[in-house]
Amino acid sequence: MPRKSLVSQVAETVLDQIVRGELPVGGPLPTEAELCEAHGVSRVTLREALKTLQAQNVVRAAPGVGSYVNPVGEWTGLEAVLRATSAGAGEDLTPVHLVEVRRMIETGAAALAATHHDAADLEQLQELLERMRGAHERADVPGFVAADIAFHDVLLRASRNPFVAVLLEPLSRVLREKREQTSAVPQIQAHAVEQHALVLEGVRSGDPERARRAMDAHLQQTADDLRRYVLTPPGPTPPG
Repeated sequence: MPRKSLVSQVAETVLDQIVRGELPVGGPLPTEAELCEAHGVSRVTLREALKTLQAQNVVRAAPGVGSYVNPVGEWTGLEAVLRATSAGAGEDLTPVHLVEVRRMIETGAAALAATHHDAADLEQLQELLERMRGAHERADVPGFVAADIAFHDVLLRASRNPFVAVLLEPLSRVLREKREQTSAVPQIQAHAVEQHALVLEGVRSGDPERARRAMDAHLQQTADDLRRYVLTPPGPTPPG
């Protein structure tokens, strides 16, 4: 694997500092002299590194003043956004936003899978659904998450469209982390098993619209469960 350039290394280190909150959003970056000393690089290297972050709208330059950190919602670099969301930076609604992206892509994939699937696809989907059920009954969160992710991977492949899986692949790391978080809730697991069964029946029926509606309902349930069980803070414990 080729070594990263010094410019890339400095850009990634500064990005990591921003993600960790060491360089706060809205605040100024240290001066060029301070950054050069901290990273042991020349001004030329530092400026190129900052240009890399400016191109992703992570930082903005204020002529005659310095550089400032932009809010995560304004960033335009996918890798930078993924790194921030993986670290929990940015908006609290990140899990819901990820579901919205999945909904756009996976409803269409389910419709295609209803038309293009073969017997092997159905067999794999059924097997993975049973693995989800078993993991749910055993309270095996890692096993549940693995079967859940594999179910969706098989369905994406069953669409027989190579671009579908490619569109979601960059999000795979964050999607896995968020699924691990939500699947720790037994109620969410139970709903997911029910909804995956309906998605499978939709694909098995060969009716693209039925499969699309089933996937849409599944992801709507996922978004609702996120808001109810994960994003809404628990209420006060009643006096006893």
